[in-house]
Amino acid sequence: MKTKYIDLIEQTFDFPQEEFKLNENHQLEFHGINLMELISTYGGPLKFTYLPKISENIQKAKFWFEEAMKAHKYEGKYNYCYCTKSSHFKFVLDRVLENDVHIETSSAIDINIVEKLIEQGKISKKTQIICNGFKRTQYIENISRLINNGYENCVPIIDNYEEVNLLTDSISKTFNIGIRIASEEEPKFEFYTSRLGIGYKNIVPYFKKHLLNNPKVKLTMLHFFINTGIQDQSYYWNELVKCLRVYVNLKKICPTLNSLNIGGGFPIKNSLGFEYDYAYMAHEIIGQIQLACKESKVEVPNIFTEFGSFTVGESGGAIFEVLYQKQQNDREKWNLINSSFITTMPDTWAINKRFVMLAVNRWNDEYERVLLGGLTCDSDDYYNSEQHLNAIHLPYFDEEKPLYIGFFNTGAYQESIGGFGGLQHCLIPQPKHILLDRDENGELTHHLFAEQQTADNFLSLLGYQ
Repeated sequence: MKTKYIDLIEQTFDFPQEEFKLNENHQLEFHGINLMELISTYGGPLKFTYLPKISENIQKAKFWFEEAMKAHKYEGKYNYCYCTKSSHFKFVLDRVLENDVHIETSSAIDINIVEKLIEQGKISKKTQIICNGFKRTQYIENISRLINNGYENCVPIIDNYEEVNLLTDSISKTFNIGIRIASEEEPKFEFYTSRLGIGYKNIVPYFKKHLLNNPKVKLTMLHFFINTGIQDQSYYWNELVKCLRVYVNLKKICPTLNSLNIGGGFPIKNSLGFEYDYAYMAHEIIGQIQLACKESKVEVPNIFTEFGSFTVGESGGAIFEVLYQKQQNDREKWNLINSSFITTMPDTWAINKRFVMLAVNRWNDEYERVLLGGLTCDSDDYYNSEQHLNAIHLPYFDEEKPLYIGFFNTGAYQESIGGFGGLQHCLIPQPKHILLDRDENGELTHHLFAEQQTADNFLSLLGYQ
């Protein structure tokens, strides 16, 4: 009878997989990284970023879209932008910018980061800086400063009617802009239209009235994004068709319009059973755009994407130890980890987001069904089948045999939403963070980026010292 944890995984999923395999000691490896050695070196809990995965995903997306353009004989160009809000860390941006990509910003301080990267020679005047988000005084000032300093490829995306006037008043030269479409949300949402952007029906009239005869403003981009991301479902395709109607109607009266930004939304792997045909989706998107432009007899646009989670998400992971098991009734066993889900992976708590979760060691032991709980005194600090694709099974808890578990593809948003370096719920310390890379010979390198938070750190933040 097959009752070992390895049996469960092999019977449930296609295993091993590209990034996951076992070594000779029946311990999990992630992209060839011996995770138990990492634990032995640094202790736990810990979070890590595997930097080569960032470049790998960027190059994959470039390939899919460029191949789709070749297949359709598409005459526009593809431009990969990184959505900085997914992870603002310098080690992420440094690796991203090695791949000849552009940047999408969301707020004022993003521009300060861009200026630092310019100083360091990481960004040139050829780099497109796409400025999204609702823009108030400081964001307007920072965008204007960048453009006035000669960065003409900085393109503010208009989110509301007031922004053009604010920018015109503070920019001393002709500048490019884009307009964001306020897409209609999926029916399950509590509201019908995104709060971001300008409504479909209002864009062409707005252009005619306020932009057509404005000598300082040149409209070059239409921006489209829906909250649920790029999915092969009728809702996505219907919204894309509506976007393309706006594009072709606008293009007929605005010859400077030359780019369509389809936003982000490529999903990342959230279980070993994850399936998504990225190449097919790129092919269909390019085909739909080509068809709409051909039928309306307008030139096809250059295509921009703004992948954030897809860029950095699959590079991240977290490793915890199961400290203790509580049998709370005849059916529910709680495995308590040495950290908190609320603080280290807040999306599991806030939006029931799923991540790949696997035991790191003891794959040859028998398994049991469990619930996972964090260390905070909060009933919402848990991870169970709501967040996980299936019920959670792990090797049996044994006080004499430490059990480590890994959560993978956690590299997007979790640090910024969790308040990296700041106060944490119930003052549970943030784990240490390790950077993993490969040298020119392909050998693994690693170093400590941030230590685990200390009591002194918390006391200082709280004003006690």
